[in-house]
Amino acid sequence: MRRSRPSGRHPGHAMGWRGLAAALVFALAASGPAAAQSLNLTGGGGDVPIEIFADDGIEWQQDNLVFLAKGNARAVRGGVTLLADQLTAFYAEKSDGTTDIYRLDADGKVRIKSANQTASAAKAVYDVTREILVLSGGTPKLVTSDTVITASEQLEYWEKRQMAVARGKAVAVRDDRRIKADVLAAFFKQARGGETKVYRVDAYDNVAVLTDQDRAFGGRGVYSVESGIATLTGSVRIERGKNELRGCKAEVNLNTGISKLFSCPGGRTEGVLQPRRDETN
Repeated sequence: MRRSRPSGRHPGHAMGWRGLAAALVFALAASGPAAAQSLNLTGGGGDVPIEIFADDGIEWQQDNLVFLAKGNARAVRGGVTLLADQLTAFYAEKSDGTTDIYRLDADGKVRIKSANQTASAAKAVYDVTREILVLSGGTPKLVTSDTVITASEQLEYWEKRQMAVARGKAVAVRDDRRIKADVLAAFFKQARGGETKVYRVDAYDNVAVLTDQDRAFGGRGVYSVESGIATLTGSVRIERGKNELRGCKAEVNLNTGISKLFSCPGGRTEGVLQPRRDETN
């Protein structure tokens, strides 16, 4: 993340894409092992530098401490590629004469690709120090090897915590299973083959768990991918066809299709079951 302090002070300096690549390759190099399987382009360490290319060249705004790459901009580091209409790298000068890149912005048709994950949005911001990627604009989307997560407001990728947070009409889709909520938090782990997979999803406010047969609703939900069980709390409602059950807690097994409903303390569960009628009767 460091480079030598530039000599001289100028309001800005324009150079072709070859000059841009050379400047940012040196500026964004870091120490430690690179995290090739994640979407974290600038964090995670590694001596592998970032190479940046742009059709319309670059501006080096030395007074503003900014590098600006325009026109089909592309940043590549290890197994991660970032594509956007424009890339902006912000750096800070240190007292020892070095500089640190602390933020990288991507604007316009943003796409981020790694070995087994992709993300897209209209805008992306990397917080290099905290190793957090924030996607916003359009419909932010994160695609892993087994799950697709979307949001209407923003989607955050927290590298150190190995989690993604989707805000605003958030949806997580896995096979025929769909989890909706105002906010979703998905937690990842690496499988034996190196793939990054979701092992748990926490859902907050206006939660809905939907399959081809059942619909379950609640105020809070926790879905364990390995067990296939979604636990819902807070004014829970389970629907299948015209049948409906109500209670305070439910365990919905999405693998077996069996649901358990629990009553509120001192209360009871309620249900409306519609009998099947023979069409000739």
